[in-house]
Amino acid sequence: MTKHETYDSVWDAIGDTPEQAANLRARAELMQQIVAIISASGWKQTEAAEHCGVTQPRVNDLLRGRVSRFSLDALVNIATALGRRVHVELEAA
Repeated sequence: MTKHETYDSVWDAIGDTPEQAANLRARAELMQQIVAIISASGWKQTEAAEHCGVTQPRVNDLLRGRVSRFSLDALVNIATALGRRVHVELEAA
């Protein structure tokens, strides 16, 4: 019989360490917020790229949720280019 592991989130399941899972979670949440801004603005990918200060292929990666292709630094830079300020909050685990 196979033993099944359970996880609190998909990030916990795919992260090798709790730290890596937390980093993936933070990047995914920030990406979702950036995608929401792009969608609400009604921009095509080329327009979004201009506003975000990145190339159109990078916007495509963002819109497709390719978390592994973005660092927290890169996502903070994109949010800043969109006129947003990133706020970090710590919670007890």
